[in-house]
Amino acid sequence: MRGDYSLSQVLVVVESPAKAKTIGKYLGKGYRVQASVGHVRDLPKKELGIDVENGFKPKYVTVRDKSKIIKKLRDEAGKSDQVLLATDMDREGEAIAWHLKEMLDKTGKPIKRIIFNEITKEALKSAVSTPQDIDGDKVNAQQARRILDRLVGYLVSPVLWKIFYMGLSAGRVQSVGLRLIIEREREIRAFTPKEYWTFEGTLKTRDNEEFAVKLAKIDGKKADIGDKKSADGVLEEIRASRLNVSDTREKEKKRNPGPPYITSTMQREAASRLGFSAKKTMLIAQQLYEGVELGGEGSVGLISYMRTDSTRVSDEAYRKGTKFISDTFGPEIVFTGKRGFKKAKRSQDAHEAIRPTDCHRIPDTLKSHLTKDQYALYNLIWRRFLASLSAPAVYSVKEADIEAGDRFMLRANGRKLAFPGFLAIMPDRKSETEAWIPDMAKGDELEIVRIDASQHFTEPPPRFTEASLIKELEDKGIGRPSTYASIISIIQGRDYAKKEKATLYPTPLGEQVWKILDQLFSDIFEVDFTARMETELDKVEEAKENWQDVVKFFYEPLVGDLDKVKKREGNLKSLVQEETDEVCDNCGRKLVKKWSKNGPFLACPGYPECRFTKSLDKEEELDRACPKCGGVLRYKNGRFGRFIACQNYPDCRYTEAVTLGIPCPVEGCGGDIVEKRTRRGKIFYGCSNYPKCTYASWDKPTGKRCPSCSESYLVEKRSKRKGTYLKCPSCKADFTS
Repeated sequence: MRGDYSLSQVLVVVESPAKAKTIGKYLGKGYRVQASVGHVRDLPKKELGIDVENGFKPKYVTVRDKSKIIKKLRDEAGKSDQVLLATDMDREGEAIAWHLKEMLDKTGKPIKRIIFNEITKEALKSAVSTPQDIDGDKVNAQQARRILDRLVGYLVSPVLWKIFYMGLSAGRVQSVGLRLIIEREREIRAFTPKEYWTFEGTLKTRDNEEFAVKLAKIDGKKADIGDKKSADGVLEEIRASRLNVSDTREKEKKRNPGPPYITSTMQREAASRLGFSAKKTMLIAQQLYEGVELGGEGSVGLISYMRTDSTRVSDEAYRKGTKFISDTFGPEIVFTGKRGFKKAKRSQDAHEAIRPTDCHRIPDTLKSHLTKDQYALYNLIWRRFLASLSAPAVYSVKEADIEAGDRFMLRANGRKLAFPGFLAIMPDRKSETEAWIPDMAKGDELEIVRIDASQHFTEPPPRFTEASLIKELEDKGIGRPSTYASIISIIQGRDYAKKEKATLYPTPLGEQVWKILDQLFSDIFEVDFTARMETELDKVEEAKENWQDVVKFFYEPLVGDLDKVKKREGNLKSLVQEETDEVCDNCGRKLVKKWSKNGPFLACPGYPECRFTKSLDKEEELDRACPKCGGVLRYKNGRFGRFIACQNYPDCRYTEAVTLGIPCPVEGCGGDIVEKRTRRGKIFYGCSNYPKCTYASWDKPTGKRCPSCSESYLVEKRSKRKGTYLKCPSCKADFTS
């Protein structure tokens, strides 16, 4: 169906004001663009909102505070000749479009859907000329997902409330993400290190050219030495052996670029290269997609749609990209032919890969118009796209095998870059140390400069980072591109896991919550079952499954689990309560471990007759008395970190902050630096005179003034490359600690 350009006024509805601004600029006269500001309808917050006896019929209500927006949209639709719904092209965007249509149908105006992969003049012109009907199958797939998530949230979460406390939640997919984190932690705890030894050294030729070698084989097999005695014996034999070159090889080795980003690889690379969380990456990508102000150009969409699992690029994007590479970096950098990339597992391949809308918008030329984070992510996307169209990097590789007596084979490796290819566009994060080896011939005798043995121990599997957890979720088919960021964000937001130095650890609460879910709802939180549900939702979108059947397939085992929970309702708390050897001060009963919003604590099992409670933290006493009542002062742990309180609480409510013994650097303040915690438990440092003084630092102040500028205290920082060092937050100078 062709668009009717004779219409005098067309209303275009998008989700966000930023997107509305960019689209409005491109469409121009005859189009009025308005934003719904996200969802306009959803399931009610205070009830299940699903008629499980009537085909899981959902009850939708207007989202709170959206009444004015809806009224405005209806008024604008009434004054228009046609309505075009231009929401995002994923399932959620399709569902938003359907809800908008339901609410605007009463205006009697024709309502259509338009789809575009990027916000450019050409893409929008094509979209408005070919309006479509809303994809009901895609809407049903999203509706099924929303209903499944609601069933878990509203039926399973109350079970956690009965066992722990009000406010905890279970999620259909997030709980499986938590499961992966906890199972990895258990692997780490159960891991037994195994000792092994490696052998490295330096040899030299008759011309005194030195090069590095490693022991590769013993008696024709891979070297495997597990104790010092054996290692010393190997060293002694090698040092006493005659060394001869037995073989040399020289060849070229090609290294191909990675494909253009999909959602998961963008999130992973942004985490490892830029230190961004998945949530932050998606927020910035949304800004780049919807439009950024570029001075005289106005608002411009810089990247294509950022929720995708496809590595495809359009023929037009390919043509423009290869021409740009040829003109900018040289024709030799362009890959001859169109490279095919392996699809991600379970890829729907519905949209293009993430790429710049115009590769001529070079990141450095836009730097003054972008925030630091926008520039960093756009630069990454721009370079990755162009690299994917480029020739492979070519290395010259040289190897030599050296016999040491009759038993040992040492190996030397050399590698140097012969042709940069795609590395001219997207260099490695760390420049590789290139080592070459001298020319040698078979039979050449060599001399040992040194040969040493090093002890090592095998290491457990690493804890997940956000990047590696996203890869694990993707590999196992849990969630979809649009959900990875929210899965990780919710797990941390619920205090089920915490991130320290980019690594995810389960919290004690998270481990206890999963222990309960595993005992009571193991079937619905199985990894394979959750992955199958994602596949079933895909089938709904492809019109191969009925959405009610998919929901029923999930709901029936959930109901079975809930029935079993009901039968043991009287002893649910006992699943996490542990009896301790400590005795109640009031009645003598043995105290049990319980949970509250502030963490675990000890309580008398005689509640409500006996209300005695005790902190699990060891309360260190201070050597001074409470200035209010003379009682003993103790360190205590609260929601926002350590503090000092009187032992006579609640009769005496005296408290004070724990300071670092460092005065606040703000001139005339008179306060001290104290350690604090955010609501999510992250440590920071602030002034004891808050809110009068707002000094705060994420890094620990040292009390030492910067020797370069004398403006600020040096703060303590850590990195893999530098270890622990000091940095000035004012002049950015670094110092060894």
